Amino acid sequence: MVIIQKQRNFFDTQKTKDVAFRKNSLKRLQNEIISREDDIAAAIYKDFKKPKFETLAAETQFVLAELKTLIRKIDYWASPERKSATLMNWPSSDWIYKEPYGRILIIAPWNYPFQLAFAPLISAVAAGNTVVLKPSEVTTHTAAVISEIVSAVFEPEHVTVVEGGVDVSQKLLDQKWDYIFFTGSTRVGKIVYQSAAKHLTPVTLELGGKNPTIVDESAALNLAAKRIVWGKFLNAGQTCIATDYILVHKSVKEKLIEALKQNIIKCYGKNIEESQDYARTVNQKHLNGLKEMLEGQEIIFGGEFNNQDNYLAPTLVNEPNLDSKLMHGEIFGPILPIIAYETEADIAKHIMIYGKPLATYVFSKRKKFQEKILKTYSFGGGAINDTVIQITNKKLPFGGVGASGIGAYHGRMSFDLFSHHKAIIKKANWFDAPLRYPPYNLPMNIVKKIKHLF
Repeated sequence: MVIIQKQRNFFDTQKTKDVAFRKNSLKRLQNEIISREDDIAAAIYKDFKKPKFETLAAETQFVLAELKTLIRKIDYWASPERKSATLMNWPSSDWIYKEPYGRILIIAPWNYPFQLAFAPLISAVAAGNTVVLKPSEVTTHTAAVISEIVSAVFEPEHVTVVEGGVDVSQKLLDQKWDYIFFTGSTRVGKIVYQSAAKHLTPVTLELGGKNPTIVDESAALNLAAKRIVWGKFLNAGQTCIATDYILVHKSVKEKLIEALKQNIIKCYGKNIEESQDYARTVNQKHLNGLKEMLEGQEIIFGGEFNNQDNYLAPTLVNEPNLDSKLMHGEIFGPILPIIAYETEADIAKHIMIYGKPLATYVFSKRKKFQEKILKTYSFGGGAINDTVIQITNKKLPFGGVGASGIGAYHGRMSFDLFSHHKAIIKKANWFDAPLRYPPYNLPMNIVKKIKHLF
């Protein structure tokens, strides 16, 4: 592709390594996003009726907060970092130099089409890279606005947007990149990983998983239900870290179900389809897949749908069969299965089926139980007595483990992710210890003590 060669040539000019150049680029982007915030919200609404509040809170303001941090911290983060020297290297000064990888490919998803495109983009730019951004073809209106914003701020040889479908993604993946950042499903993540492996290209894969929420008998049930409903039905359940299913202690299951129902109505009203605060599934294909998941299930709340509007109500399912489509993989929609457990062995039986999820949540007043879950099971991140909120702190890494992802980002970790950390030792010439040079005349008992010099 011509644009890839142009970006290679531009990177070779060393211009992107100038921190002032990077900072100015980020400031222009910041101003452009602020001026186009209403356009962004309108585009996302056209794509799947996401409420403006959710767009501002979880898309534009999230990106603007990251931009603010990067602009403020970039001089410090980009500077060489001094490290203490070892006795073996004395006299010397030891450093970590941060250098950009080069040409970055970012493939963004449709569920948070603005945030998950720009959050990695701004970090890649801050670290001094060039970027080709491929937004999702599913959210066409948002992709168009993203392209307009990028072309207004950047020269194409620095950052450019390439729109298109799966064929375009495949053509991009066939090229040689210096780094690939992908957000999406585990299935597609495997394809991206295979393509990157051909060129030994480093990757970050932000994927998903079947995220459990565990509610024990000590939990504050109404508050738990309120927070579960918010995190699950935010963006109509199309959130990679949303609760995928609930494991609730048998003794409080019915009370939790009643609290979930009440809180759904409290959030969205009795006629949820008319609520201005409830998004839609992204398209007819995705809606059909969700409807198939509900076939043969015991629906205890919701289940209503409207094909013309890609609407599926918040839906609670009682004790689904673990071999059903609903429990086979990540739901990624407004369907919430509820499963009772009696012992901690029951919890393990369910969680271990699905491997390492992107998120896990625990509602309990028992600290020993909380800590046991955190230390027993491997997952990307999570929360105690809440859901989804772990993504809001820029000081915490966001990423999966195993099938739910490779690598983590946000805040300082985003800058480091797109930077190669180059180890440098600056050795003085005024002294040179003879011990390391042949002929090796040191007694072996002394050699065995050399470890103390490192």
